[in-house]
Amino acid sequence: MNLCVDARMYLASGIGTYLQNLLPTLADSCDLTIIGKPDELKLNRGKVLPTNIPIYSISELIKLPRKIPTSDIFWSPHYNVPVLPIRAKKRLVTIHDVFHLAHANTLTPKQRLYAKLIMRAATQLSSRIITVSEFSKAEIVKYTRVDPEKIIVIPNGVNLQHFHSSYSLSSQEEVKAKYRLPEQYILYVGNVKPHKNLIALIKAYEAIAQDIPQQLVIVGKKEGFITGDSLLRDNIQRSKILKERVSFTGFVVNEDLPIIYNLASLFVFPSLYEGFGLPPLEAMACGCLTLTSGRASMPEICGKATTYFVPEDKSELSTKIVELLSLSEPYRQEIIQRGIAKANTYTWEDSIKKHIKVISSLS
Repeated sequence: MNLCVDARMYLASGIGTYLQNLLPTLADSCDLTIIGKPDELKLNRGKVLPTNIPIYSISELIKLPRKIPTSDIFWSPHYNVPVLPIRAKKRLVTIHDVFHLAHANTLTPKQRLYAKLIMRAATQLSSRIITVSEFSKAEIVKYTRVDPEKIIVIPNGVNLQHFHSSYSLSSQEEVKAKYRLPEQYILYVGNVKPHKNLIALIKAYEAIAQDIPQQLVIVGKKEGFITGDSLLRDNIQRSKILKERVSFTGFVVNEDLPIIYNLASLFVFPSLYEGFGLPPLEAMACGCLTLTSGRASMPEICGKATTYFVPEDKSELSTKIVELLSLSEPYRQEIIQRGIAKANTYTWEDSIKKHIKVISSLS
């Protein structure tokens, strides 16, 4: 079976993690051709077709279809599928969520038009659609009216060899010093698009900052985060306590992220819209207490292993942060163990088997 995969987003957050965990094993299961940058794709098997075609571009619409070789299946791991004819017999697409349709009011008119047209092409041209949660499946059907029988739900996995709760004291101290982490902190991991709702966390934290020892640590570059949300920038700049007690780690290498989770007093995920949402599960796997938005796919994915809050209610968020930080150690450990058990139910091995089954069904 000849499988061609668009891996131009191999190093992107989210979709990059998805590809990095799936492609190595797929290379062992089929005759694999990968479209992407050779210096990014560190795979022992599979043929790489080099390209610098940017995503979401006119060049992508015109040049990508010509790049795809004759193959049994062409797989797009994101909704930005080629709309012109290609030389693959069948198409497979993964649509992680339909944020661009569900929250079209947050986009420019040009972005809205692109999302509507390409998402429609993705659902109509593909023989099968993979998505990551029942929530996303329902959203895809709602906004594209595609036949639900065409959609296969395959949850993402957690890399449990990488994200776990056993780290040496020396490695913890090394990471703490490397990123200048405070002794106690509340953690957020993710980007700052408006639907990530980080502004709610900032405001909720500001209301209680003087009453708790924990600072707020945001994993990412301050400059990149602030350009993503001017309201966030304005709130931090106007508040003395936020300027003093909110810190950005800057770039974090993949090897250090689990330890940053492990050292945190609490992980908070205030997102308004997620197709799956890996960070809370990664935090759970690392033995970190979690507090999660009760919106979108999060109750489906996290079950009873986290505490939920209404993401629009900053007062409730403040209250629950204080409550969780005040738990007795036995009860805190009970919840942490529940989280570890939940994270262990999501494995990339299981996800890979299900992907291979779908791919095989199309051959």
